[in-house]
Amino acid sequence: MKAAVIESVGKAVVAEVPDPTPGPREVVVEVAACGLCGTDLHILQGEFAPKLPIVPGHEFAGTVVGVGLQVTEVAVGDRVAVDPSLYCYECRQCRNGHNNMCERWAAIGVTTAGGAAQYAVAPVANCVKLPEHVRTQDAALIEPLSCAVRGYDVLNSRLATNVLIYGSGTMGLMMLELAKRTGAARVDMVDINPQRLATAQQLGVSGSATSADELDRPQGWDLVIDATGNAAAIQDGLERVAKAGTFLQFGVADYATRVSIDPYRIYNQEITITGSMAVLHSFERAADLFATGVLDPDVFISDRLPLDQYPQALEQFASGVGRKIVVTP
Repeated sequence: MKAAVIESVGKAVVAEVPDPTPGPREVVVEVAACGLCGTDLHILQGEFAPKLPIVPGHEFAGTVVGVGLQVTEVAVGDRVAVDPSLYCYECRQCRNGHNNMCERWAAIGVTTAGGAAQYAVAPVANCVKLPEHVRTQDAALIEPLSCAVRGYDVLNSRLATNVLIYGSGTMGLMMLELAKRTGAARVDMVDINPQRLATAQQLGVSGSATSADELDRPQGWDLVIDATGNAAAIQDGLERVAKAGTFLQFGVADYATRVSIDPYRIYNQEITITGSMAVLHSFERAADLFATGVLDPDVFISDRLPLDQYPQALEQFASGVGRKIVVTP
């Protein structure tokens, strides 16, 4: 079959690789669409994936075309979205319910072959059936949405909060939509890319600017969410948190990223700084939310490119052009 392969640091190609074979409790999915994510760029940079080469792609959906001998939950022809998380369920973190902190953490498309291919294999437990009205080629959005749902689990957001989001890429826009759904009084957004801010405005953001200074809120925001992973944005966001407010590190920063904090202010103003990593008990809920129309796929997916253009899709994503980019095998 044809697949994208990150062969070595900085090098991605499209090549022929062996077709996957399902284990007893696995299925083979014919991939309809696979989204690109910041994690894919980190893998290209030599981070995250324990070894290369790897077939990337952890945001994907498709149709079941093969099942293992012990699979009864889905059948050939079922359309599914796939949770890429692979937990051991044995380590201390898994036993305590923190599976996303698994000491043997693994993921489809990160540590094992992923969905940037014609076919991908996945445990049947990771497959969520799609309702009839959900288009298979749109359901690659469910995995990033499940990360956003996990972020809101961490926030324990209350009604009538004032929210500031840094970054109006796919993940920032998803956090915007969830903030609106969870009863925020106001949601503002900062991005240095005016074209991306235009999408936020289309989705009904309360205020948008290229700098938080333009938003004129000296008292700060109850919730500040970084969806960029950029040091300058994180540093600025930490200084915008209101008294008794919360800062969520949601964007994936490079390993070497460093910012400064003011410990006395954290103490004196009871500021909470927290993080959210990947998916945790949120994939099925994200699939349910997606089915209700919480996201408009035609807004969120800006580019649908053939699998043959995966290296170019990575370059476009890295340049910040567009929103969610998916490849379609």
